Amino acid sequence: MRMHFSFHFYGKMLALAWQETDRARTLARIAVFLIIPIAAVVHALFYLLDNLSPKLHRTKVCKPIFIIGHARSGTTLLHRLMLADEGRYSCFRAWEMAFPSLWEKRLIRGIGRLDKALLGSFLEKKLRATEDSKLAKTRDIHDTGLFAPEEDDFCQTFSCTSGFWIVLFPYMDKLDFYYWDQWPRPRRLRAMRGYHDSLRRQMALGDAKQIHLSKNPTFNGRVKSLLEEFPDARFVVCMRDPREAIPSLLKMLKQTWKSLGWGDTRIEASIEKLIEQSLHTYRHPREVLSQNPDTPWCEVDYRELTANPQAAVEKIYKSLNLTMSASLRLALEEAGARRGSHQTTHTYDLEEFGLDSETLEAALPELFADYGWNVAGAVPAQPEPEDL
Repeated sequence: MRMHFSFHFYGKMLALAWQETDRARTLARIAVFLIIPIAAVVHALFYLLDNLSPKLHRTKVCKPIFIIGHARSGTTLLHRLMLADEGRYSCFRAWEMAFPSLWEKRLIRGIGRLDKALLGSFLEKKLRATEDSKLAKTRDIHDTGLFAPEEDDFCQTFSCTSGFWIVLFPYMDKLDFYYWDQWPRPRRLRAMRGYHDSLRRQMALGDAKQIHLSKNPTFNGRVKSLLEEFPDARFVVCMRDPREAIPSLLKMLKQTWKSLGWGDTRIEASIEKLIEQSLHTYRHPREVLSQNPDTPWCEVDYRELTANPQAAVEKIYKSLNLTMSASLRLALEEAGARRGSHQTTHTYDLEEFGLDSETLEAALPELFADYGWNVAGAVPAQPEPEDL
């Protein structure tokens, strides 16, 4: 098994980085001309070494659960709530996706054990302190860190098929890391096989009986591809009022791109495409999953998830034919108590992005009707958890 690498997208990124004139071009060029090729070669060599692991060949990904939905719709919150079901699930920590090979993970875990045994976890404490100071300003938006569970999509970063690159490289009008279901079939199958191989390597680290629990907003455009690769997959689709979720995502990415030095022209072109993608995010999972009656799936209302997480997760478990553990019930009770005391005055500005309530309702009439998102009233302020 060799590491998948997309020369198609890497070639496009090379060309775009070479011709770029914005002051952010330095970062783009360093990433494309230096970091990607070096990292890809190193990871590819370790992938070959992985073939010597008997456990990897025995490991299978069975009945994975994919949490999807528009970004800022509670996918991270739900993911971390379900991970409280101790021992049931496997997932990726952020650092593990930077080192996708099985042997890379084993080596780094070995260093961690030596650090704990010989240095009293000195290195880990230093890393945690550094990330706490560097990420303090952004954790109210998205709680992350090297040791936190993260999006599976990032494990494909150095294969050049991950939506991660859009964050640093805002060429959404020229680079498509989202619409996998519309890619030519050979490219789609190669990329999905590469993702499958990454999952197997992660699962080979732990208990083979665990269920892989994935959360990825970018996977909304890959539902058909995921079902082709994982016919026994299960899905949970988070639903939040698009008048809240869409501008929340647009503002977050706009601020990120500006902070990296990208100019207004480049940002505006990507924002326009991101709005189109956002509407597709709401429609596409429903369309595909409704055409697959044998696939267990359900939707979860963001309002219920934030107000009564226990009730929301109980419905999900019932839909997916799962039994809740005592540890999960306790975690959900504690989460419910915390959410009940949360207050917010957060508001959303659709006009900043040339949008209004009527436009969104016209684009998503069925969802507005199903969820009672009242266009006539003001956009309601909902909790904006730091881990959405």
